[in-house]
Amino acid sequence: MEITFLGTGTSHGVPSIDCMIENYSRCPKGVCKLAASDARFARTRCSILMSWDDFSMLIDASADFRAQALRESIRNIDAVLITHGHADHIGGIPDIRSYTKGGKKLAFYGSSESLSIIRQSFSYIFDPDTFIGGGIPVISLQEITGETVISGHKVIPVHVSHGGMQGCYGFRIDDTAYIPDMKSMIPEEEQKLDGIKTLILNCLREQPEHSTHMVLRQSMELARRLAPERCYFVHMCHDIHFEIDGRKLDPWMGFAYDGLRIKV
Repeated sequence: MEITFLGTGTSHGVPSIDCMIENYSRCPKGVCKLAASDARFARTRCSILMSWDDFSMLIDASADFRAQALRESIRNIDAVLITHGHADHIGGIPDIRSYTKGGKKLAFYGSSESLSIIRQSFSYIFDPDTFIGGGIPVISLQEITGETVISGHKVIPVHVSHGGMQGCYGFRIDDTAYIPDMKSMIPEEEQKLDGIKTLILNCLREQPEHSTHMVLRQSMELARRLAPERCYFVHMCHDIHFEIDGRKLDPWMGFAYDGLRIKV
């Protein structure tokens, strides 16, 4: 299985508009300016693509999905997992229409809360009286509450705490776990991650602590408890610098970047 990191940034992305407005004076480590010369620092909104055989599964249709799809030449999508309903994770759904032509109905899997938010946010997709015009996505919303097999691979939703969201998930796919947004999880959910080999985990910034996301110290602590063979940190703001912060990581940890491809 191959994983492509489509986006590794937060809802602001990197460089952030806030930094640009303030002439980059608030950028703590100069990361936003570095993004112009080093593509590793240019972080679009968080998403990955998992591919095996002739099957491709998208996790979250980020607000930058169109640019990500063009950049990585994504030819097909066969299933979509949604971690939660925040705008940076579902904002690219309208562009999914390009992958549902010819009557192909694309399955979206998520919590009941996530699917409800999609219905509300993109009501035109589900309205039988919608004027199609240039086309609308043809999608099927399917609630996932427990272990599900998708194209031969076992998918397990892992419920995590992320602000006021009641249905925010990470996902375990075989021996890989993807958790882009979380502050904490209860022990029963953490046990679902026993024995994973690859962990992809949110790491908002170095400091200070955040109310809805883990920061670097907390992300490293969780990664050490889960003890995968390899851990990649994602959902990073402009406070994470590859060299400066990379020296704090264990040898089996690393910061992902947009366009990175790995085999699992």
